[in-house]
Amino acid sequence: MRPSGRGAYVRTRAEEALRAQSRAGRLAHYEEVRRRVGAGEPLQAISRAMGLARATVRRYAGTPSFPERAARRLLPSKLDPYLGHLEARWAAGCQNALGLWRALRALGFAGSSHPVRRWARQRRTAPAGAVEAPAAPVAPLPSPRQLAWLLVQAPEELDEAQTASLARIVQDEEVARVAELGRRLAALVRSCGTGRDEPAVEPLRAFGAWLKEACSCGVAAVESFAAALQQEVAAVEAALTLPWSSGQTEGHITKVKLIKCQMYGRANFDLLRRRVLLAA
Repeated sequence: MRPSGRGAYVRTRAEEALRAQSRAGRLAHYEEVRRRVGAGEPLQAISRAMGLARATVRRYAGTPSFPERAARRLLPSKLDPYLGHLEARWAAGCQNALGLWRALRALGFAGSSHPVRRWARQRRTAPAGAVEAPAAPVAPLPSPRQLAWLLVQAPEELDEAQTASLARIVQDEEVARVAELGRRLAALVRSCGTGRDEPAVEPLRAFGAWLKEACSCGVAAVESFAAALQQEVAAVEAALTLPWSSGQTEGHITKVKLIKCQMYGRANFDLLRRRVLLAA
């Protein structure tokens, strides 16, 4: 895949590492085949011992130097007809790869988001003069785990850098929906905490409205999470309205499961009961 008239896409460091690792493996096979051939082993025996195809062993044995793979011929990209649209959207400030891909799909693009991601990555990493330089360097986004944590924090607790990071990712419509749902659920749970002076206002109605919206938000991961909550709705509602916690009970259950696993599930009830009592 390549942008029209601009050469191949820039490889990522992970892709370059995999490419180097693959070459090192082929080189090791080549040197081992040459060593065995020099020792007088028949080609068929080398093929069986090394698990290589006979044609590969024969080619390595008859080549005095390591055969490098030929460079791939650049083919037209499915993205070529849409490059003008991408350039215009990029210049207008839409630099989110998923957002660009969704816009192309509306225009009839049938490919995956991968080539659009690579095109966007090339634009961001192009040398000075190749594309218009950004006005100021943009700090890298936090990791997915860190971003997930930021999404459930109260907005007033975030510093300037964290707020800026969230502002960048919510430019995508789907991410914005996920962020809004996550914040609402986190705020609802916080409002029902036992340490608050006043109970939350109608937490069950608020949770019901949130659950209904999450189940039909159009984001598969959120809908799956909401469906799981729907199956345990009584427990969730109890957690939102009652002052008690099942944490200690869950801890004891985990302890019993651990003891049972140590006996590979072969303990009967009497033995399991005795071990639990002795471990207390």
